[in-house]
Amino acid sequence: MGMSVASVALRGEPTGVATCWNADVVATAKRDLVPGEILDGEGGYTVWGKLLPADASVCMGGLPLGLAHDVKVVRPVKKGQSLSWSDVTMDTTTHAYKVRREMENLFARPLLKAA
Repeated sequence: MGMSVASVALRGEPTGVATCWNADVVATAKRDLVPGEILDGEGGYTVWGKLLPADASVCMGGLPLGLAHDVKVVRPVKKGQSLSWSDVTMDTTTHAYKVRREMENLFARPLLKAA
């Protein structure tokens, strides 16, 4: 802690800042979901957020909780199962979708991008 305070005070360095993409919050089913249902996002009745290592989220194609609103489920999802991009239909023209995919391309480790 003392070193952190000194770094800020003497050198103007930020501290406690992540240097890479470490974690991700993936939408996870609160109950069994059926094709045709519309997800209602965080705070709703269909999904909750599960914190995963970013590597695990990218490998599984995890659907970010922040993008799990007003999207249609296209295959059955069991209660407790984390959703993937392939479990839903997304409007891929939104700015949020494009920024998320850009983030994955820029910050996911190279070996994971091939997954």
